[in-house]
Amino acid sequence: MTVERTAPRGKPRRAATKKTTTAAARRRPPRPEMVQLLTPEGERVEHPDYALETTPEQLRGLYRDMVLTRRFDAEATALQRQGELGLWPSLLGQEAAQIGSGRALRDDDYVFPTYREHGVAWCRGVDPTLLLGMFRGVNHGGWDPTTNNFHLYTIVIGSQALHATGYAMGVAKDGADVAVVAYFGDGASSQGDVAEAFTFAAVYNAPVVFFCQNNQWAISEPTERQTRVPLYQRAAGYGFPGVRVDGNDVLAVLAVTRAAAEHVRTGQGPMLVEAFTYRMGAHTTSDDPTRYRRKEELEVWEGKDPILRLRRCLERESAADEAFFADLERESDVMARRVREAIRTMPDPDGMAMFEHTYADGHALVDEERAQYAAYVASFADHEHGHEGV
Repeated sequence: MTVERTAPRGKPRRAATKKTTTAAARRRPPRPEMVQLLTPEGERVEHPDYALETTPEQLRGLYRDMVLTRRFDAEATALQRQGELGLWPSLLGQEAAQIGSGRALRDDDYVFPTYREHGVAWCRGVDPTLLLGMFRGVNHGGWDPTTNNFHLYTIVIGSQALHATGYAMGVAKDGADVAVVAYFGDGASSQGDVAEAFTFAAVYNAPVVFFCQNNQWAISEPTERQTRVPLYQRAAGYGFPGVRVDGNDVLAVLAVTRAAAEHVRTGQGPMLVEAFTYRMGAHTTSDDPTRYRRKEELEVWEGKDPILRLRRCLERESAADEAFFADLERESDVMARRVREAIRTMPDPDGMAMFEHTYADGHALVDEERAQYAAYVASFADHEHGHEGV
């Protein structure tokens, strides 16, 4: 659109496109450094600020987490295509960002997710089948947030950053030694809620880690149309540190998030982690990325696949044998069957449940609305009975 508006009348459009592209390239800052401990070829590298020691068992555990999470995500996507779910937001390509950060947290830390954190939910011990209820429309969440310190999924973009900040301010007043983590995407970083959360967290020195998964596309809008600076550098404007990590490197994400969590637990205020990754699938199953994204771009990032990267490391360091990979494949199949069976046996939704939990102590207006809706639903039953009588 910019090219069409700026192209002189009668001039070839291709020449204007080149000029505009060149100008945009001059404005674009150089790509910043980011923390990386594992190359796309599976080779371990050192970083002066984020050292990480792992055992072969820990590496296999991270790999298993990512493989099972991807399989669950693939099953959920297939179930949506079969009409079992109304919608599904896939995490394909973001497994390292979620597993690395999720495994960096302690049990007593508290997580505020958006709606795509299936891998973090896995790390927090949430049964994967519980993640499907809201997308099937049979409940409003599916799990008790206090059981795993993992809040319900938030559909409103960016609002959970404020929820996390408020919770973290309360935690600080209680003197608790825990970290609060708010997950959001690069698109949400453009929301006012996130900017407000940054302000309050900084001013009140709240123990919150803002974990941004920059998958480079806010549905069809690329990150470069949302910001002139790398996202992690925004933190400096609010007065707290930010760091960019290779979001497809599970080891780097683990090390950086572990350090960020310790930073906020020790009273040093909030911290922003930008996990630079890529959404290899669609934004949701209602989206078609082929309409706005180039095939060549996807192919480049498929070469940086986080699961393939760690597998190369396991093979390079002889940390896993063929029996391990075969057992994991069988475990994936078992989990997939369980997911399919679970969703097809979910109960019908309770239509009156929407009136619950709106107010902690109830409200007269809600009671009135509940009664009106109950009468409305009952009228259909009366109508059916009337026809039966005829």
